[in-house]
Amino acid sequence: MPKLSADERLQRLLALIPWVAERDGPPVADVCARFGCTQDELVADLELLFLCGLHPYTPDMLIDVDIADGRVWIRYAEYFARPLRLTPAEGLALLASGRTVLAASGGDDDGPLGRGLDKLATAMGVDAGQAVEIELGPVADDLLRTLRAAAAESRQVEIDYYSFGRDERASRVIDPYAVFSAGGQWYVSGWCHRVDDERLFRVDRIATATPLESTFKPPGTAPELAAYRPDADDPRVTIDLEPPARWVVEQYPTEKVEELGDGRLRVTLVASQPAWLERLLLRLGPHATVVGGDGGRVAGAARRLLARYQG
Repeated sequence: MPKLSADERLQRLLALIPWVAERDGPPVADVCARFGCTQDELVADLELLFLCGLHPYTPDMLIDVDIADGRVWIRYAEYFARPLRLTPAEGLALLASGRTVLAASGGDDDGPLGRGLDKLATAMGVDAGQAVEIELGPVADDLLRTLRAAAAESRQVEIDYYSFGRDERASRVIDPYAVFSAGGQWYVSGWCHRVDDERLFRVDRIATATPLESTFKPPGTAPELAAYRPDADDPRVTIDLEPPARWVVEQYPTEKVEELGDGRLRVTLVASQPAWLERLLLRLGPHATVVGGDGGRVAGAARRLLARYQG
């Protein structure tokens, strides 16, 4: 069985906690069978819970775990015995997060988490099964299986990939290190032989993936599973945003954000891909003004678009 990523381990643990807590000491073998793990993997996951709790991290504020005589107990911190007072936004966020956990392997719609989410949805006046849908970007199951299998077997893959930042499609041979999810999308992290460097690929932009006979040696240090890792020498751009454009700081990683008053913001972004910056500036239109970096890029992009329409 391939080693799970940190994200996959967390999903399993979040589904496992309420299931074990409700059953008051289920056999370890039953827990392992339900969640598809070995006893050693289960113990390693449960050891993380000893560190989970709330300030000031006294015993009554920490999750308690006991493993004895082939059984396991999980007891919540006393803090959770008190009813929470949630704002509508907090309630909706909790409902969405809970539905995501239920979708993970081992989740139980009729278990304690599922019943709790149903009660929360009723209190909020929404349909828990229909009002909130959590889906990752559309990716074919066979494509995801191919990439995961190649990563587990350290096998090279030839992919047909569309680069959004460069607006081009090309065939690449990659060494897939890991497949993971972040920000609602699937990614594959690996070495790209076309550019002879590490790269991150969005799986929904991979048209085809063909496993090759050649294999590769995995890196000695596990790669950082992050959706975006800017380089120190990547160009930066500073933009003043009008109030209708404040959504930019919620959707894109920013290095600096300043309030200018009257709802306006000044943000600094990494603009490693010119095509991406052009699309963003054209989308923002009059609600954005470039005050630092390549201010002429949007004008050049606009001229190219007009030339296409005129042609």
